Amino acid sequence: MLEIRHLKTLHALRETDSLVEAAERLHLTQSALSHQFKELEERLGLQLFVRKTRPVRFTSAGLRLLQLADSLLPQLRSAERDLARLAGGTAGRLHMAIECHSCFQWLMPTIDQFRDAWPEVELDLASGFSFAPLPALARGDLDLVVTSDPVELPGITYVPLFTYEALLAVANQHPLASRAYVQPQDLASETLITYPVERDRLDIFTRFLEPADVEPAQVRTSELTVMMMQLVASGRGVCCIPNWALHEYSARGYVTAKRLGERGLFATLYAAIRADMLDSPFMRDFLLTAKDTSFATLEGVSAAARAR
Repeated sequence: MLEIRHLKTLHALRETDSLVEAAERLHLTQSALSHQFKELEERLGLQLFVRKTRPVRFTSAGLRLLQLADSLLPQLRSAERDLARLAGGTAGRLHMAIECHSCFQWLMPTIDQFRDAWPEVELDLASGFSFAPLPALARGDLDLVVTSDPVELPGITYVPLFTYEALLAVANQHPLASRAYVQPQDLASETLITYPVERDRLDIFTRFLEPADVEPAQVRTSELTVMMMQLVASGRGVCCIPNWALHEYSARGYVTAKRLGERGLFATLYAAIRADMLDSPFMRDFLLTAKDTSFATLEGVSAAARAR
């Protein structure tokens, strides 16, 4: 009556807080996911969650099944890892680089889990800002690169991790704080604070300002997100960062988050790997762990579409 897939769908619904995003995460249509829930509820004779509530409100029956999922799914993942080891290929190397200043919030818990599960794999992490990591990946010097700027390279596959919205942080007293959203021309008189990255790798320039032929009055750089927030809060500039990195500051009232454009500015974070590594058991497990951790720890991210 009760199947593993049912526990996985309930778990995904709790983590994403949305039927649409849960379906995307499980690679199902929303209709198929809704049908699966309806079928299970009819089998059990119990409702599992209240429809059209946000956040999703689970019934007592749904909460009981989630307790089972929390107990059983980690054991299932552990067994799958053990079976992969028995099938061979437990040892290996995972040298990675990141092109993301604010990724450590979800990447470090991912690495900790992975290290515990695959102690035989040689793990190394480097910042991707002091060298060109994608060519190094293609050469075999690296095994994985976290990037939001995929470049077509022979033999390189981009696995989407999640989609996020880039938001503009402004001081609470800033005139833009009362706007419904920010338009490119609003930044013509502003100091824009960015990470020390080339302009052609910053969406705020390539996808927001430059198409409108707008240049900020001044550009200032900072290595640290907390320093950027300090500058913004004191009225010394505005900055564009991912919603998950901004949330902890805006939620506490330090700064105000504003949407860029009426429809928002969205981007996808990818794991770039060599195509021949896709079937490696430890690489598959790392990608699954990274996705699970990001959905569990980051505010406002959603499932991305497919590999490139």
